[in-house]
Amino acid sequence: MKRLPLAVFLLALLPAGQLLAQEHLHDEESQEHMEGHDAAVKSVVPLHEMVQGYLIAAAEQMPEEFYGYQPTEEVRTCGQIVGHVANALYMFCGTASGAGPQGPEHLEERTLKAGLVEAIKLGFSQCDAAYAIDDAKGMEEVEFFGQSGTRLWVLTFNIAHNWEHYGNLVTYMRANGLVPPSSQAGN
Repeated sequence: MKRLPLAVFLLALLPAGQLLAQEHLHDEESQEHMEGHDAAVKSVVPLHEMVQGYLIAAAEQMPEEFYGYQPTEEVRTCGQIVGHVANALYMFCGTASGAGPQGPEHLEERTLKAGLVEAIKLGFSQCDAAYAIDDAKGMEEVEFFGQSGTRLWVLTFNIAHNWEHYGNLVTYMRANGLVPPSSQAGN
């Protein structure tokens, strides 16, 4: 539980670092200097890996019968959240890496636990290339959700989105008497 406030604090600091990096984006000398450097992109990888571990563990630990759990009709079921995150991983990481935002299928339509656990793992595997880009590529402008931003901005948006939906799963797990991964012994 101690890591979650730290992760939220660090996530809040990311835009400041990105703004400082963007200050030199249009300076040709700075752009050449950035080639092969990866400190900015690597600085967000631990946050990505933390939420990745928690989301996969939550998907694996939630019993099959809870995948259909839906607290109210207006929100997604547990299984739909897992599928939504898997779809979004393709969109975010495909945009950031340049591979394209489309996944192999609409993963939110899967209903069985095994298929959804596989889907979220496949989604996260698509992010490996995205979080391995260097800072020069990370500072390239892309269009995402009708906005312009850097590839690094898309990666940080992905992390925030993943934490948002991990929070949904934490609530669903607690409502069903389960302890979420981030609150289990050793975390």
